[in-house]
Amino acid sequence: MQLTELNQRLADLGAKPQHIGRITRAWLQGKALDTGTKHQKTENFLPLTVREGLPAIASELDALARLRSEHPGADGSARLLVELADKQMVESVLLPRDGLCISSQVGCAVACVFCMTGKSGLLRQLSSAEMVAQVALGRRFRPVKKVVFMGMGEPAHNLDNVLEAIDLLGTEGGIGQRNLVFSTVGDPRVFERLPKQRVRPALALSLHTTDAELRQRLLPKAPRIDPEELVELGEAYARTIDYPIQYQWTLLKGINDSQEEMDNILRLFKGKFAVLNLIPYNSLEADDYQRPDGERIVEMVRYLHSRGVLTKVRNSAGQDVDGGCGQLRARAVDVVNTSRLHRKRG
Repeated sequence: MQLTELNQRLADLGAKPQHIGRITRAWLQGKALDTGTKHQKTENFLPLTVREGLPAIASELDALARLRSEHPGADGSARLLVELADKQMVESVLLPRDGLCISSQVGCAVACVFCMTGKSGLLRQLSSAEMVAQVALGRRFRPVKKVVFMGMGEPAHNLDNVLEAIDLLGTEGGIGQRNLVFSTVGDPRVFERLPKQRVRPALALSLHTTDAELRQRLLPKAPRIDPEELVELGEAYARTIDYPIQYQWTLLKGINDSQEEMDNILRLFKGKFAVLNLIPYNSLEADDYQRPDGERIVEMVRYLHSRGVLTKVRNSAGQDVDGGCGQLRARAVDVVNTSRLHRKRG
Protein backbone atom coordinates (compact mmCIF):
# COMPACT_ATOMS: atom_id res chain seq x y z
CA MET A 1 0.00 0.00 0.00
CA GLN A 2 1.15 3.50 -0.85
CA LEU A 3 0.11 6.48 1.23
CA THR A 4 -1.86 7.85 -1.73
CA GLU A 5 -3.80 4.57 -1.86
CA LEU A 6 -4.73 4.93 1.81
CA ASN A 7 -6.11 8.41 1.19
CA GLN A 8 -8.13 7.17 -1.79
CA ARG A 9 -9.54 4.22 0.18
CA LEU A 10 -10.73 6.56 2.89
CA ALA A 11 -12.16 9.00 0.35
CA ASP A 12 -14.07 6.16 -1.30
CA LEU A 13 -15.70 5.48 2.08
CA GLY A 14 -16.91 9.07 2.18
CA ALA A 15 -14.10 10.61 4.24
CA LYS A 16 -13.42 14.31 3.72
CA PRO A 17 -9.91 15.75 3.98
CA GLN A 18 -10.44 16.62 7.66
CA HIS A 19 -11.54 13.05 8.36
CA ILE A 20 -8.55 11.61 6.49
CA GLY A 21 -6.23 13.89 8.43
CA ARG A 22 -7.54 12.77 11.82
CA ILE A 23 -7.45 9.08 10.89
CA THR A 24 -3.92 9.39 9.52
CA ARG A 25 -2.69 11.20 12.63
CA ALA A 26 -4.19 8.51 14.85
CA TRP A 27 -2.40 5.81 12.83
CA LEU A 28 0.92 7.66 12.94
CA GLN A 29 0.66 7.91 16.73
CA GLY A 30 0.14 4.16 17.01
CA LYS A 31 -3.47 4.60 18.13
CA ALA A 32 -6.75 3.08 16.92
CA LEU A 33 -7.92 4.70 13.69
CA ASP A 34 -11.23 5.76 15.22
CA THR A 35 -9.63 7.52 18.17
CA GLY A 36 -11.53 10.67 19.01
CA THR A 37 -10.35 13.81 20.75
CA LYS A 38 -10.89 15.11 24.26
CA HIS A 39 -13.68 17.35 23.08
CA GLN A 40 -15.15 15.34 20.21
CA LYS A 41 -16.14 11.68 20.10
CA THR A 42 -15.57 9.71 16.92
CA GLU A 43 -19.25 9.15 16.25
CA ASN A 44 -19.80 12.91 16.29
CA PHE A 45 -17.09 13.49 13.69
CA LEU A 46 -16.57 10.54 11.33
CA PRO A 47 -19.39 9.60 8.92
CA LEU A 48 -21.02 6.21 9.57
CA THR A 49 -19.73 4.75 6.29
CA VAL A 50 -16.18 5.64 7.29
CA ARG A 51 -16.53 4.15 10.77
CA GLU A 52 -17.89 0.94 9.30
CA GLY A 53 -15.03 0.67 6.82
CA LEU A 54 -12.20 1.41 9.27
CA PRO A 55 -11.77 -2.12 10.73
CA ALA A 56 -10.81 -3.55 7.32
CA ILE A 57 -8.37 -0.70 6.67
CA ALA A 58 -6.92 -1.01 10.19
CA SER A 59 -6.28 -4.70 9.57
CA GLU A 60 -4.36 -3.90 6.38
CA LEU A 61 -2.33 -1.20 8.07
CA ASP A 62 -1.46 -3.51 10.98
CA ALA A 63 -0.20 -6.10 8.47
CA LEU A 64 2.20 -3.60 6.89
CA ALA A 65 4.62 -3.85 9.83
CA ARG A 66 4.11 -6.47 12.54
CA LEU A 67 6.52 -6.97 15.40
CA ARG A 68 8.21 -10.35 15.01
CA SER A 69 10.62 -9.96 17.93
CA GLU A 70 12.06 -7.26 20.19
CA HIS A 71 15.68 -7.18 21.41
CA PRO A 72 16.31 -4.53 24.10
CA GLY A 73 19.82 -3.10 24.41
CA ALA A 74 21.61 -2.08 27.57
CA ASP A 75 21.74 1.56 26.40
CA GLY A 76 17.98 1.99 26.21
CA SER A 77 17.74 1.10 22.53
CA ALA A 78 15.81 -1.84 21.10
CA ARG A 79 16.18 -3.70 17.83
CA LEU A 80 12.81 -4.58 16.33
CA LEU A 81 12.52 -7.41 13.83
CA VAL A 82 9.56 -6.37 11.70
CA GLU A 83 7.54 -8.67 9.46
CA LEU A 84 5.93 -7.16 6.38
CA ALA A 85 2.69 -8.31 4.78
CA ASP A 86 4.53 -10.60 2.33
CA LYS A 87 6.50 -12.18 5.21
CA GLN A 88 9.74 -10.42 4.28
CA MET A 89 11.66 -8.94 7.20
CA VAL A 90 13.22 -5.59 7.95
CA GLU A 91 14.68 -4.16 11.13
CA SER A 92 13.99 -0.91 12.94
CA VAL A 93 15.91 0.37 15.96
CA LEU A 94 14.36 2.39 18.78
CA LEU A 95 17.10 4.78 19.84
CA PRO A 96 17.74 6.49 23.17
CA ARG A 97 16.26 9.98 23.47
CA ASP A 98 13.09 9.29 21.46
CA GLY A 99 14.67 8.42 18.12
CA LEU A 100 13.81 5.67 15.63
CA CYS A 101 15.95 4.27 12.83
CA ILE A 102 13.81 2.80 10.03
CA SER A 103 14.46 0.76 6.89
CA SER A 104 13.64 1.81 3.32
CA GLN A 105 14.44 -1.46 1.51
CA VAL A 106 14.58 -5.18 2.15
CA GLY A 107 18.32 -5.63 1.72
CA CYS A 108 20.52 -3.15 -0.14
CA ALA A 109 22.23 -2.96 -3.54
CA VAL A 110 25.19 -0.76 -2.54
CA ALA A 111 27.12 -3.69 -1.00
CA CYS A 112 29.33 -1.66 1.37
CA VAL A 113 32.05 -4.08 2.47
CA PHE A 114 31.64 -3.21 6.16
CA CYS A 115 27.84 -3.57 6.26
CA MET A 116 25.79 -6.71 6.87
CA THR A 117 22.65 -5.36 5.19
CA GLY A 118 24.07 -5.58 1.68
CA LYS A 119 25.30 -9.16 1.99
CA SER A 120 22.05 -10.54 0.55
CA GLY A 121 21.68 -7.82 -2.09
CA LEU A 122 18.44 -5.99 -2.73
CA LEU A 123 15.29 -8.11 -2.34
CA ARG A 124 12.65 -5.39 -2.79
CA GLN A 125 11.66 -1.80 -2.14
CA LEU A 126 9.47 -0.73 0.77
CA SER A 127 6.35 1.27 0.01
CA SER A 128 5.87 4.68 1.59
CA ALA A 129 3.18 3.20 3.85
CA GLU A 130 5.52 0.41 5.01
CA MET A 131 8.08 3.00 6.09
CA VAL A 132 5.51 5.08 7.94
CA ALA A 133 4.11 1.89 9.48
CA GLN A 134 7.48 1.33 11.20
CA VAL A 135 7.03 4.69 12.91
CA ALA A 136 3.47 3.82 13.95
CA LEU A 137 4.78 0.53 15.35
CA GLY A 138 7.63 2.23 17.20
CA ARG A 139 5.25 4.70 18.79
CA ARG A 140 3.35 1.86 20.38
CA PHE A 141 6.46 1.30 22.50
CA ARG A 142 7.55 4.86 23.29
CA PRO A 143 7.44 8.45 22.00
CA VAL A 144 9.23 8.96 18.68
CA LYS A 145 10.33 12.53 18.01
CA LYS A 146 13.12 11.85 15.51
CA VAL A 147 13.18 9.45 12.55
CA VAL A 148 16.38 8.58 10.71
CA PHE A 149 16.36 6.73 7.41
CA MET A 150 19.52 4.84 8.31
CA GLY A 151 18.22 1.28 8.61
CA MET A 152 18.31 -1.35 5.91
CA GLY A 153 18.58 -0.03 2.37
CA GLU A 154 19.79 3.00 0.44
CA PRO A 155 17.05 5.67 0.54
CA ALA A 156 18.22 7.21 -2.74
CA HIS A 157 17.38 3.94 -4.51
CA ASN A 158 13.76 4.22 -3.32
CA LEU A 159 13.53 7.96 -3.58
CA ASP A 160 9.88 8.55 -4.44
CA ASN A 161 8.60 6.38 -1.60
CA VAL A 162 11.08 7.80 0.91
CA LEU A 163 10.19 11.40 0.05
CA GLU A 164 6.48 10.60 0.31
CA ALA A 165 7.04 9.11 3.77
CA ILE A 166 9.15 12.08 4.87
CA ASP A 167 6.48 14.52 3.71
CA LEU A 168 3.78 12.78 5.76
CA LEU A 169 5.97 12.42 8.85
CA GLY A 170 6.93 16.08 8.65
CA THR A 171 3.33 17.23 8.40
CA GLU A 172 0.68 14.92 9.87
CA GLY A 173 3.33 12.96 11.80
CA GLY A 174 4.34 16.00 13.84
CA ILE A 175 8.10 15.51 13.39
CA GLY A 176 10.19 18.61 12.71
CA GLN A 177 12.05 18.49 9.41
CA ARG A 178 15.43 18.73 11.12
CA ASN A 179 14.46 15.63 13.09
CA LEU A 180 13.96 13.72 9.86
CA VAL A 181 17.33 12.50 8.61
CA PHE A 182 17.88 11.24 5.07
CA SER A 183 21.02 9.09 4.97
CA THR A 184 22.67 8.26 1.64
CA VAL A 185 25.93 7.24 0.00
CA GLY A 186 25.29 10.12 -2.40
CA ASP A 187 23.25 10.22 -5.58
CA PRO A 188 22.73 13.13 -8.01
CA ARG A 189 18.94 12.68 -7.75
CA VAL A 190 19.07 13.39 -4.01
CA PHE A 191 20.66 16.80 -4.50
CA GLU A 192 18.20 17.62 -7.25
CA ARG A 193 15.04 16.55 -5.42
CA LEU A 194 15.55 17.38 -1.74
CA PRO A 195 15.76 21.18 -2.10
CA LYS A 196 12.40 21.17 -3.90
CA GLN A 197 10.50 19.28 -1.20
CA ARG A 198 7.89 20.80 1.09
CA VAL A 199 9.62 19.01 3.99
CA ARG A 200 13.38 19.25 3.54
CA PRO A 201 15.09 16.80 5.88
CA ALA A 202 18.51 16.92 7.43
CA LEU A 203 21.06 15.09 5.30
CA ALA A 204 23.65 12.49 6.33
CA LEU A 205 26.23 11.61 3.67
CA SER A 206 28.28 8.42 3.91
CA LEU A 207 31.78 9.62 3.08
CA HIS A 208 34.09 7.11 4.84
CA THR A 209 37.26 8.27 3.01
CA THR A 210 38.66 11.18 1.02
CA ASP A 211 40.30 8.80 -1.48
CA ALA A 212 38.04 8.23 -4.51
CA GLU A 213 39.62 4.89 -5.39
CA LEU A 214 39.37 3.58 -1.83
CA ARG A 215 35.77 4.75 -1.59
CA GLN A 216 34.94 2.77 -4.72
CA ARG A 217 36.37 -0.36 -3.08
CA LEU A 218 34.56 0.23 0.21
CA LEU A 219 31.23 1.16 -1.49
CA PRO A 220 31.48 -0.87 -4.70
CA LYS A 221 28.03 -0.06 -6.09
CA ALA A 222 27.68 3.54 -4.96
CA PRO A 223 27.49 6.28 -7.63
CA ARG A 224 30.93 7.33 -8.81
CA ILE A 225 31.05 10.74 -7.15
CA ASP A 226 34.46 11.99 -6.09
CA PRO A 227 34.57 12.77 -2.35
CA GLU A 228 35.47 16.37 -3.07
CA GLU A 229 32.44 16.77 -5.34
CA LEU A 230 30.22 15.01 -2.79
CA VAL A 231 31.24 17.49 -0.09
CA GLU A 232 30.51 20.40 -2.44
CA LEU A 233 27.04 19.01 -3.20
CA GLY A 234 26.43 18.55 0.51
CA GLU A 235 27.57 22.08 1.23
CA ALA A 236 25.10 23.52 -1.29
CA TYR A 237 22.21 21.68 0.38
CA ALA A 238 23.39 22.70 3.87
CA ARG A 239 23.32 26.36 2.85
CA THR A 240 19.90 25.91 1.24
CA ILE A 241 18.27 24.55 4.41
CA ASP A 242 20.55 26.44 6.84
CA TYR A 243 21.47 23.24 8.65
CA PRO A 244 24.79 21.37 8.68
CA ILE A 245 25.40 18.14 6.79
CA GLN A 246 26.36 15.09 8.82
CA TYR A 247 29.22 13.21 7.16
CA GLN A 248 29.40 9.58 8.22
CA TRP A 249 32.82 7.97 8.52
CA THR A 250 32.98 4.33 9.59
CA LEU A 251 36.39 3.95 11.23
CA LEU A 252 38.32 0.96 9.90
CA LYS A 253 41.69 0.24 11.47
CA GLY A 254 44.58 0.67 9.06
CA ILE A 255 42.26 1.64 6.20
CA ASN A 256 40.81 5.12 6.75
CA ASP A 257 42.35 6.28 10.03
CA SER A 258 45.66 7.60 8.68
CA GLN A 259 47.24 11.01 9.09
CA GLU A 260 46.86 11.55 5.35
CA GLU A 261 43.11 11.04 5.62
CA MET A 262 42.87 13.52 8.48
CA ASP A 263 44.80 16.15 6.56
CA ASN A 264 42.56 15.63 3.53
CA ILE A 265 39.51 16.03 5.78
CA LEU A 266 40.88 19.38 6.91
CA ARG A 267 41.29 20.42 3.27
CA LEU A 268 37.82 19.27 2.18
CA PHE A 269 35.96 20.58 5.21
CA LYS A 270 37.59 24.00 5.51
CA GLY A 271 34.81 26.57 5.82
CA LYS A 272 32.09 23.95 5.33
CA PHE A 273 28.78 23.85 7.22
CA ALA A 274 29.36 20.30 8.39
CA VAL A 275 29.67 17.80 11.22
CA LEU A 276 31.93 14.76 10.92
CA ASN A 277 30.59 11.67 12.67
CA LEU A 278 33.30 9.11 13.32
CA ILE A 279 31.61 5.72 13.74
CA PRO A 280 33.88 3.02 15.19
CA TYR A 281 33.33 -0.12 13.15
CA ASN A 282 30.73 -2.51 14.54
CA SER A 283 31.80 -6.13 14.29
CA LEU A 284 30.01 -8.48 11.91
CA GLU A 285 30.18 -12.19 11.21
CA ALA A 286 33.50 -13.41 9.73
CA ASP A 287 35.12 -10.02 10.27
CA ASP A 288 37.80 -8.78 7.91
CA TYR A 289 37.93 -5.40 9.65
CA GLN A 290 38.51 -3.95 13.10
CA ARG A 291 37.88 -0.61 14.71
CA PRO A 292 40.94 1.50 15.63
CA ASP A 293 42.15 1.46 19.22
CA GLY A 294 40.43 3.88 21.58
CA GLU A 295 43.56 6.02 21.90
CA ARG A 296 43.78 6.45 18.14
CA ILE A 297 40.13 7.53 17.94
CA VAL A 298 40.70 10.14 20.65
CA GLU A 299 43.77 11.41 18.78
CA MET A 300 41.78 11.79 15.58
CA VAL A 301 38.98 13.71 17.27
CA ARG A 302 41.40 16.07 19.01
CA TYR A 303 43.41 16.67 15.84
CA LEU A 304 40.40 17.46 13.67
CA HIS A 305 38.40 19.36 16.27
CA SER A 306 41.33 21.58 17.24
CA ARG A 307 41.75 22.55 13.59
CA GLY A 308 38.18 23.64 13.03
CA VAL A 309 36.32 20.48 11.98
CA LEU A 310 33.39 19.76 14.29
CA THR A 311 34.01 16.07 14.96
CA LYS A 312 31.97 13.64 17.04
CA VAL A 313 32.38 9.98 17.87
CA ARG A 314 29.05 8.30 17.28
CA ASN A 315 29.00 4.95 19.01
CA SER A 316 26.03 3.20 17.43
CA ALA A 317 23.13 2.45 19.73
CA GLY A 318 22.15 -1.17 20.23
CA GLN A 319 25.51 -2.75 19.43
CA ASP A 320 25.04 -5.39 22.12
CA VAL A 321 21.89 -6.62 20.34
CA ASP A 322 23.35 -6.26 16.81
CA GLY A 323 21.34 -3.11 16.21
CA GLY A 324 24.26 -0.83 15.41
CA CYS A 325 25.25 0.73 12.09
CA GLY A 326 26.10 -1.99 9.60
CA GLN A 327 24.72 -4.80 11.73
CA LEU A 328 21.11 -4.91 10.56
CA ARG A 329 19.52 -7.83 8.75
CA ALA A 330 21.69 -10.80 9.85
CA ARG A 331 18.81 -12.47 11.67
CA ALA A 332 16.20 -11.51 9.08
CA VAL A 333 18.10 -13.25 6.30
CA ASP A 334 18.03 -16.51 8.21
CA VAL A 335 14.30 -16.25 8.87
CA VAL A 336 13.39 -15.36 5.28
CA ASN A 337 15.65 -17.96 3.71
CA THR A 338 14.31 -20.65 6.02
CA SER A 339 10.72 -19.85 5.06
CA ARG A 340 11.66 -20.00 1.38
CA LEU A 341 13.31 -23.38 1.90
CA HIS A 342 10.16 -24.74 3.52
CA ARG A 343 8.02 -23.56 0.61
CA LYS A 344 10.32 -25.25 -1.90
CA ARG A 345 10.22 -28.51 -0.02
CA GLY A 346 6.44 -28.39 0.18
